[in-house]
Amino acid sequence: MSQDRQTLISSVQRALKLVDIVATAARPLPVKAIANAAGLSLGTAYNLTRTLVHEGYLAAEPDGLVLGHRFPSLRGSEHAGVFLAMVRQTLRRVAEEQEATAYLARFSGGDVRLIDIVDQAGVPRPELWSGLADGAHATALGKQILAQLSREQRAEYLTRHPQVRFTPRMTTSRRAVLNHLQRGAESTVDREAYRLGHSCVAVPVRAPGVIAALAVTVPGDRLDSGLDAITHRLRKAASTLAHQLGAETRTTFTI
Repeated sequence: MSQDRQTLISSVQRALKLVDIVATAARPLPVKAIANAAGLSLGTAYNLTRTLVHEGYLAAEPDGLVLGHRFPSLRGSEHAGVFLAMVRQTLRRVAEEQEATAYLARFSGGDVRLIDIVDQAGVPRPELWSGLADGAHATALGKQILAQLSREQRAEYLTRHPQVRFTPRMTTSRRAVLNHLQRGAESTVDREAYRLGHSCVAVPVRAPGVIAALAVTVPGDRLDSGLDAITHRLRKAASTLAHQLGAETRTTFTI
């Protein structure tokens, strides 16, 4: 064994491996999942991640671990986990302020893709059982992104994803959907179009090279008196996200 091999410290190697696993994950990871991916015992993984959280290289969220504020790659990286760490704090603040489930989605690879969901304790979340791509025409989140596309992109998207009716409250007319999207909007709303009892409000997140949207889902009747307040808070949060994403796209980060 060479001198270089003899001086390697296995605990440091293991810790770096855990950070790398979290950095490449698109969602927060529970410690058990990290241990399995790294081939470590649960006890060892807990000890290592606890230290990494204490030092700021990882951060604990209710649904798992994400990269912490001291992780150097937050200054620019292509990993999905880095992007998640950047936006998670803002989404959590939205969920807490609105007492609602917060969503962030983007247009990537020709599809509407969900980046992250943050739940608020005690607030039921409507499941996206069809997937956001196939339900984009029925949700404010999806429609907000489609409204930012070119006319040709919208037409191509709706051709690949037929307008399925999820509830009696939504329209499946292709012409009506296209006409609505072509008008564009600073905010979009769906009133129980995807799930009865749940409504959605979304606003655009505008940054260089980014097509994204921020949204919350709330009980259907809450929009009757609270729509303006919800929209105002979402726009403030979207501005924060736009600055975060804009800073990264001006460096080396690609989403």
